[in-house]
Amino acid sequence: MTKKTKTIRLLMPQWQGGNNPNYSFGAELLAWLAPDNDQPLIHVPVQTYDGTPLENENGMNGRTQLLEQLKATHHLIHAHKPDRIVMFGGDCLVEQAPFAYLNERYDGELGLIWIDAHSDLVRYVGYDNGHTVPLGNLLGEGDEEFAKHVNIPLKPENVFIAGLATPTEQEAKVISEGFQKLGIGFAEQDTDMVQRLGIRTAGTEELKNSTSSIKAWIKERGIKHLAIHLDLDVLDPKAFRSLLFANPEEPFNLSPQGTMQLPQLLHLLKELSEETDVVGLGITEHLPWDSIYLKKLLGEMPILNN
Repeated sequence: MTKKTKTIRLLMPQWQGGNNPNYSFGAELLAWLAPDNDQPLIHVPVQTYDGTPLENENGMNGRTQLLEQLKATHHLIHAHKPDRIVMFGGDCLVEQAPFAYLNERYDGELGLIWIDAHSDLVRYVGYDNGHTVPLGNLLGEGDEEFAKHVNIPLKPENVFIAGLATPTEQEAKVISEGFQKLGIGFAEQDTDMVQRLGIRTAGTEELKNSTSSIKAWIKERGIKHLAIHLDLDVLDPKAFRSLLFANPEEPFNLSPQGTMQLPQLLHLLKELSEETDVVGLGITEHLPWDSIYLKKLLGEMPILNN
């Protein structure tokens, strides 16, 4: 008799990694929008925002809270011992615990598709938010204190970054000016680390024409079990508005915008599911601005609060 595969869903409304309390509501709405089934939904305890600014601890905002929440996630996952994990975040750092566990579960041979406009490999000195390093941590690099919680680092050759954005000339100028204004620098350029580790990448334009580079990688590496990180920032903010880049009150110009369209993303996810066994999916950085501002409005209405 074949053993039934055990899948759990985690809801982790973590906001400290992006230093933005709106990520919490985005995670909760994401979990609510997902189709109902018999997969248990497990809530990871996250310290809610109480109006107190995060403390910069050794180059990372909210380091203590983030480490406590990482350990809580590890504890919950190991208590359930799942075969598959779905993670609803939250900032991108929520991916560390589930993907580290899955790499152990599958004997250090997990494949990982990082669908993201950004690599999430390196620290930006001066922009000290933990959501810039989750992939670096999973590879045993990134932030040393967080990387210690990855028992078996992923193999760089088993990682593929899909949808990586190359800034236009105008974007590069705006980003550079923003970095200079805020005093932001690099510990190491992400492109340098990609080359040093030999990580495969493909931009949205290349994948629009064909996903053959990803299929070839899966076959070449013999990827039997695959985890998918989906940062919604990979999408075009002109077409999908629930993104950091689409904030109508405070535009974000410190990194290049994604350009992928929803039909292309769906096609990619379906093709991956046909190529190999998808055992992990994390969806992150959901910022539904209309709902966020409407929620605030409703919270101020006297008749709703008397």
